[in-house]
Amino acid sequence: MARYFLRLGYRGAPFHGWQIQPNDVSVQEEIERALSVVLRTPISIVGAGRTDTGVNARVMYAHFDYDGILPEKGRLIVSLNRLVGRDIAVHDIIPVHSDAHARFDALERTYKYFVTFQKSPFFYPLSWHCPNGLDIDRMNEAAAILLETTDFTSFAKLHSDAKTNICKVTAAEWTMQGESMAVFTITADRFLRNMVRAIVGTLVDVGRGKVTVEEFRRIIERKDRCAAGQSMPGEALFLWDVRYPYIN
Repeated sequence: MARYFLRLGYRGAPFHGWQIQPNDVSVQEEIERALSVVLRTPISIVGAGRTDTGVNARVMYAHFDYDGILPEKGRLIVSLNRLVGRDIAVHDIIPVHSDAHARFDALERTYKYFVTFQKSPFFYPLSWHCPNGLDIDRMNEAAAILLETTDFTSFAKLHSDAKTNICKVTAAEWTMQGESMAVFTITADRFLRNMVRAIVGTLVDVGRGKVTVEEFRRIIERKDRCAAGQSMPGEALFLWDVRYPYIN
């Protein structure tokens, strides 16, 4: 039995998240269906993570096992892309060692959240519009506290099945792209459900002057999701990259 990694991307709006749902369409379900049709045998996949409803992925990895000879890679990718529809794109299929794991072997994951300050018919489906602007410097001052934080309970979805809320954040920064778009980039070894959107919502409160930098620190220390800001809309959030020790 050989193991392969898929590298893919998707627009999250048409799906109820990555993970298979009983009565809703998911990204995982669509890819498994396409693989099973092309390879003519039931195929299950394991993703690098579980993005929520509406969240996008510029890069996502998933692994699958296949006991046979794969079709030529280019032809296989073309066939899969025909079946998965326009909202999913399969970019590569990579042979890996038999115990490689798309979720557990990931060294770090990077997310980006896009905020636009100017109304645009081109950006609105994949960004959050904030017409009044934000104090980016103050938000970065608060974001730097995340690098000192280990327990992210204040930004974790309530009643989730996570065994621990401990994460190691190695980068967290707001940058401007031109004058009308701000991008929040955050990298960590793992993320909790809803964590990035809750962090962004609380940082937006800092940027609006509703929460001070010191109050942001106290929100983290309280370890109480109710103390943090609102969860931001999913359509502006992208899983941007996933890094492995054996994939360049």
